[in-house]
This record gives sequence, structure tokens and C-alpha cells, in this order.
Amino acid sequence: LNNEDVNSEDHFEKTDKNLIVKGVDRPLLGEYSCWTGNAKLSSTYLLQETEEGEDIDSLLTCHAKSYDCNFSCSWTNSRYAVVRLGIGPECSKGQRSCQWVSSSGQLENEGFQFELYHNLSPFAEESSMLEVTAEAIDNHFLLLRKTKLFYLRDIVVPDSPQIVSSEVVGQQLSVNIKPPSSWSTPYSFFSLEHEIEYVLRDDGRTERSLSSLIPKRISKLRVRCRDPLVLSPWSHWTPWKNVRNSCRCKKQKKSKLPSRCLEHCKKKMEERTKDAKRSQGL
Repeated sequence: LNNEDVNSEDHFEKTDKNLIVKGVDRPLLGEYSCWTGNAKLSSTYLLQETEEGEDIDSLLTCHAKSYDCNFSCSWTNSRYAVVRLGIGPECSKGQRSCQWVSSSGQLENEGFQFELYHNLSPFAEESSMLEVTAEAIDNHFLLLRKTKLFYLRDIVVPDSPQIVSSEVVGQQLSVNIKPPSSWSTPYSFFSLEHEIEYVLRDDGRTERSLSSLIPKRISKLRVRCRDPLVLSPWSHWTPWKNVRNSCRCKKQKKSKLPSRCLEHCKKKMEERTKDAKRSQGL
């Protein structure tokens, strides 16, 4: 038991190759192994299930980047040495048919990261909840089994979108935004709502807009997105992107200037001409 020879007759009974544990208590929990010389033949764990511990929502958090067939879960409590997850009623009932999933990596806070898969159709209305069961073993060989129920739509949080370009349209700036590469396709079916945050160049005020058309005179902008049908949480903001006036008026033929800059440069030249006349007293 836990690398120590089993000798006590008060708690154990040996019958041929079988070992019977009597009056199971915490000191008798752990790994039982069978040896011949220095060779380990087999082992099994004797655990005690407990209802102790925090609520499952504080232990296990799940999120999906889209409505595709995969999603991620994080186990954030470092008290437990081993954790595994399973999907479906077979796992919540502890049946042998459960397909358990081991951790795909360890978090910085000594928790665990999992990659899970489901068979829900992304194009059908979601009527059944996902059933994720966690089994965790702490350092005292106590087994914690808890089940978390949720709809896929409740854990969807898109990645940040992409700012493709911006173009001056009259007195406004039109921002071209592209969905994140991880988002479900086709985009015509899986629509996204975008919000733009921008800083005004004149007074430095920060404002937001749900329209792709924003004031022209801004110094920088950033964008985030969400699913408008289920009002999912917003994605993270993109990094700030500086916005510069792309219309540079130089001494060149008008035909070489972009059409959107002609009016801008014409007004600028008129202002310079007026300023020059004032300074000459004309």
C-alpha cells in the first residue's frame, strides 16, 4: 500500500493472490500494488468518494471560440493531483463506457487544461445541454465527482476580429472588419456584431460605435465582436491601430491624386492662399 508492505491482519485478509481490505478508512486509501521481487505485476487505486469541495462552477470553466465541434475547459484548483473529464450521462453515472479525456496541458496556477469534442450540429437549434463530468483525486486519495450542465451557446466567446482597412467616405471613416479565422462559417449564417472604440483627434475623447461608419478625424481605433443572436460575451479588443490622414497634398497633377483626396486638398490650398494674402496685407 503506497509502496509499503501490507502486514496488518486487523485491516487486511489475504487469500491466494487476492487482498481483502476490511473497514475502509482514510489510512487505507491509495495505490495497492502486487509485486514479485522487484517487478510490479499490477496495481489499483482504492479511493473514497467525497462531496466536499467547492461548487463545480468555481472549479471548472469552459469556453468555445465558435460553434464548431470542439471547446476548451480549465480546472483551476491546484489541490487535486489528477483530474479527468467526460461528456454525457455515461460519465456522470460513472459507467465503464465513459470515454474519459485527460488533461492536454497544465495551467500556470497548477490547474489543468482540457480539449473536448461534442457531436451537436452547429446549424440546428440547440435543445439539449452539454453534460461535462469531472473526476478529481486529491493528495489524500479522495475522489470528487461533479457534473456541470450548460448550453454550447452559453460558453461561446469569439476571438478578436481583424481590422482589414479603413477608407474615408465623405465626412466619415468606413472601417472594414473581418471575422476571426476561428469563427464558424459561412459568415452569412454565423453573423457577428462589431463594436468600434475610437479616440477623437481634436479633443482626445474616447467614444464607441456599433456602426462601421465613424467620425473621420480620429487618431486611433480598436474593435471587438460578439454573437448578436445569443448576445454572447464580447471578444477581447484588438490592439489599438493608429489612423493617419492618407491624403497628402503635394505639387503634382490632380490626376495623380485619389478622387477622395481632391476635395480635401482643394480646401487646404484655398486656406493656405487666404492665409498668405492676410500676411501680405492684401
